[in-house]
Amino acid sequence: MKKPSGLGRGLGAIIDSSEYVAQQPQKTAINEIPVSEIETNPWQPRTDFDQDELERLATSIRAMGIIQPLTLRRLGEHKYQVIAGERRLRASQMAGLDKVPAYIRDTDDDKMLELALVENIQRADLNPIEEALSYQRLIDECNLTQENMGERVGKSRSTIANSLRLLKLPPEIQQALRSKELSMGHARAIMGIDDPEIQISLYQQTVEFGYSVRRIEDLVRQYKEENSQDDSNATSQSAKKVKKNLAPVYEEIKSQFCSFFKKSDIKLDRADSGKGKITIPFASDDELNKILETLLLDNKNE
Repeated sequence: MKKPSGLGRGLGAIIDSSEYVAQQPQKTAINEIPVSEIETNPWQPRTDFDQDELERLATSIRAMGIIQPLTLRRLGEHKYQVIAGERRLRASQMAGLDKVPAYIRDTDDDKMLELALVENIQRADLNPIEEALSYQRLIDECNLTQENMGERVGKSRSTIANSLRLLKLPPEIQQALRSKELSMGHARAIMGIDDPEIQISLYQQTVEFGYSVRRIEDLVRQYKEENSQDDSNATSQSAKKVKKNLAPVYEEIKSQFCSFFKKSDIKLDRADSGKGKITIPFASDDELNKILETLLLDNKNE
């Protein structure tokens, strides 16, 4: 009759003498960690979490669970901090989960910051400004070069350099990128001009008239051509304006308005979408009354 196999004296002694270690989550395995023991990452590069996207992810988690485990840093017994996966943690809390799957890592704060930034750039849907800020923090706080970052995130040096250039745009345009009011294509085209006043003007025109990226590129090219002809006047008031070329048919319409109102400073703007406006300036109430009289007289003649 065979004796019961059992664990063996050596292995049993190890388990008996290391109860605490045996209970600790393992670094190389996926562990189930209570949500109540996890705190968020103070170095999290993402600052905007779309509520609708979180709710959609929470719905998916309720149905299928968390497909990609979080990465956590061990702070102590029953205490962890998110390195990567804060969006999944937030959605899991919305879904009512008590525990989440996670990998556990032991690392110092500097290394943790680098891991969080690189992981978010690679995986998370950061808006362009958040991504650019992540690159800048890797440079400033982790002492990485653009070449180093390219190796870590799998992007070219030129891509990283163009992303960093976004941080030189005026705050109004950066906020428009955050809120997705402005596309990256439009922002790249606007960056073709260095003057902040012109950049803001182009941004405002894009929002107001629905300019395409091609239209912005044409305006930037026209501005550069005009200013390259006379560099001595580059800082003059006229050089601060980006002129908008109209198709001949609309130039003719503008001319008809000028002739009708006997004014030469009437403006007609038209976007590629067909949207636009006509501006009839006046210098005084008397001039405004003349404009109104012209309109009223024309209506009577009809």
